[in-house]
Amino acid sequence: MRSAVIVFPGSNCDMDVFQALKQMGCRVEFVWHKEHRLEGFDLVVLPGGFSYGDYLRAGAIARFSPIMQEVVRFARKGGRVLGICNGFQILTEAGLLPGALLRNRNLRFVCQFVYVRVENPHTGFTHRVPPGRALHIPIAHGEGNYFIDPQGLQQLEDHHQIVFRYATANNEVIPEVNPNGSVANIAGIMNREGNVLGMMPHPERAVEAVLGSEDGRWIFESLMTA
Repeated sequence: MRSAVIVFPGSNCDMDVFQALKQMGCRVEFVWHKEHRLEGFDLVVLPGGFSYGDYLRAGAIARFSPIMQEVVRFARKGGRVLGICNGFQILTEAGLLPGALLRNRNLRFVCQFVYVRVENPHTGFTHRVPPGRALHIPIAHGEGNYFIDPQGLQQLEDHHQIVFRYATANNEVIPEVNPNGSVANIAGIMNREGNVLGMMPHPERAVEAVLGSEDGRWIFESLMTA
């Protein structure tokens, strides 16, 4: 499997993603935001960070990077795309995923471990997660408050596009564990075709016990065996 990790000015999780994929046995390459080609890749990852300093709003400028034209083409041809944190924000700005990421409800940057429940275990991103397991994964964002209107939310529900929700360690989805105000505790969604996933938690920061959790490995193992 050959993966591209897109690097924007301000990306700061690119190396983390690179190392996580490499540990899984994947061939990984960095692709600079000014590039125009993605031929030969099986997976494209948009990592976390603060692309272009989050000017205007998170992901708004990165959406116009030359490489994003290729990412859109890659996705529309069925290529798998994973957007993590800022990458999720970029995917919504580019129209590859519905909804928007707003300022956190408390207007503060949040950096902590959370639990997320896998809502759809039958995807190329989640099929290796043990049934019933709540994933213990960190978040670190200031604009992670996922918003979509009621009609859009219903469409996500109807087409099983909600992949992760913030939950307790016992997989209970309750308002008290929602760290940012996201609609319906949503932590990650995919497109209707199932090949593009955006998520706010950072699985690449949870692949070794020394980091506090290895639960992120299940997502990368799912990608490697899809």
